[in-house]
Amino acid sequence: MKSLSLPLVAGLLLVTAGCSDATGPNAGQGRMDLSFAVALAGAQAAAAETMTLGGNTLVVDRVQLVLREVELKRARGTADCSSSSGSGRSDDCEELEIGPFLLDLPLGGGIARAVSIVVDTGTFRELEFEVHKPEDDGRDREFLAQHPDFARVSIRVDGTYNGTPFVFLSDLNVEQEIDLVPPLVVAEAASTNLTLSVDLGQWFLNAFGTSFVNPGSANKGGANEGLVKDNIKQSFEAFEDHDRDGRHD
Repeated sequence: MKSLSLPLVAGLLLVTAGCSDATGPNAGQGRMDLSFAVALAGAQAAAAETMTLGGNTLVVDRVQLVLREVELKRARGTADCSSSSGSGRSDDCEELEIGPFLLDLPLGGGIARAVSIVVDTGTFRELEFEVHKPEDDGRDREFLAQHPDFARVSIRVDGTYNGTPFVFLSDLNVEQEIDLVPPLVVAEAASTNLTLSVDLGQWFLNAFGTSFVNPGSANKGGANEGLVKDNIKQSFEAFEDHDRDGRHD
């Protein structure tokens, strides 16, 4: 298992890590970039931050997520991921102990590269990561020293709903498992890009998908807290994206 821990920074991370040569992949290795994009499926968008549906207008000025523990799972038969060591994993299974870190989602139709890593070559079938609610323990203490407003908060959205300002805060704490279809192939001495797309237009949909709920009603204890948490969990998609345009190749 390849494990690494990245320094905590505000906003996007741009780092390179590997087992040895930091200037590029070695024999049997390739480079993978993990990028983030925002989709607005299901809503009419005047701009990437402005959505209108069912007579309600949602303007999103900023979206911040706390993420950690990105893991790539190999396709069956491409490596033996059982381990003879006490860790329960072998060196052929990639697990990137990243974070927690604070990610600003790219709005305005952009795409942002969050991390660049050197990984062993092979075919990977699944991406796992955790939307993380920081607690006052372990690695979270260092994170919270830099971002105290995110104590027990994994997601923050700032914007307006029908012209009225809102701040949406969530304590969602969940591991996401996303199938890669087709699987991601990392070739020796080559670079590939995996994009994690977030359908922001889905987050605040009502139960019928016909309009938006007021994001303020989805805060802790609000009537739509559970609905929006479920929407968020269903909003992630990952795919190979060589040209980095936020769409399937």
